[in-house]
Amino acid sequence: MTSTRRPLPVLQPDAPPSPPRHESAAAGAAFLLVLATLGFLQARLRLRVLLLDRFVAGAGWVEVVLLAAYAALVARWLLDTARVATWRVRLWLLFSVVFFAQLGLGLLGFSRFLMTGALHVPVPAVIVAGPVFRGSGLFMPVLFGVTLLLVGPAWCSQLCYFGAWDNLAANAQARARKTPRWLPRLRWAFLALVVLVALGFRAAGVPGTVAAAFGVAFGMGGVGFIVLWSRRKGVMTQCVAYCPIGALATTFGRISPFRLEIDEGCTECRLCTLVCRYRALEIEDLRRKQAGTTCTLCGDCLASCHAGLIRFRFPGLSPAVSRATFVALVAAFHAVFLGVARI
Repeated sequence: MTSTRRPLPVLQPDAPPSPPRHESAAAGAAFLLVLATLGFLQARLRLRVLLLDRFVAGAGWVEVVLLAAYAALVARWLLDTARVATWRVRLWLLFSVVFFAQLGLGLLGFSRFLMTGALHVPVPAVIVAGPVFRGSGLFMPVLFGVTLLLVGPAWCSQLCYFGAWDNLAANAQARARKTPRWLPRLRWAFLALVVLVALGFRAAGVPGTVAAAFGVAFGMGGVGFIVLWSRRKGVMTQCVAYCPIGALATTFGRISPFRLEIDEGCTECRLCTLVCRYRALEIEDLRRKQAGTTCTLCGDCLASCHAGLIRFRFPGLSPAVSRATFVALVAAFHAVFLGVARI
């Protein structure tokens, strides 16, 4: 009597998932960070910054708890290595939709959906151009700087209300396509243009309406990049080649100790190159064993490396703890921005 032996299945090693204890710790940390941050704003600010509080007095505290619980869920979702790219797109788009929906309602006359009633152009470049033109108004630059300090360039992959649409457009292509290596340098030229125009407008005493019109026109240029190039290339060309804030984020975001590194043993298969929408994992980067200067720590590449060689790094912490810490901070920022980011 003969027996038929079934061949053992060949298993491809996947990127190691975060241990449950790290997921729980990240979720708990995100919950407490949001609870403390929004609780402080709710208790100390005279302006009602939370939306529920504007409709029902005292309901802001309910929103604080709900957003804190939501941050805990976001942390768990973003630690799902196999689906982090999917979750990130959905969460980022949700934030952008809520942001622009409130702006739209405010413009239609529902003033409660505006933060103060004083409108500003919702274009990222205005974070720099606005204070240069006005000579005041440093809230957004300071907030931007805080995010760079804590989560580095993740502003460009998690928190920018404009970039979410670039991300959506790039994902119309299953894989990122080749783009010139010099493309990110264009952002510095656009940054110089924005600053020089703002300075010129200020020196000439140009009315604010004219400056705002320029801001809108610059924003429409970004939309052009999204529609014409991002959808065709599968690369976030508005963020990589056009946005001045992107240039600042990926450069000065290096003050944050978080890094994305490639461990020894990389075979340069370039599967990660195909999924990186920021063109930060080219062959030169893989050989250096470190993500390129356009990396925004989005984490989309983690699942593409079957050997699990792409990892988050933070001095003194293991890769798993580094990533869990980073995700807790990003989840907290996301939930706080969802609650208070309004024009």
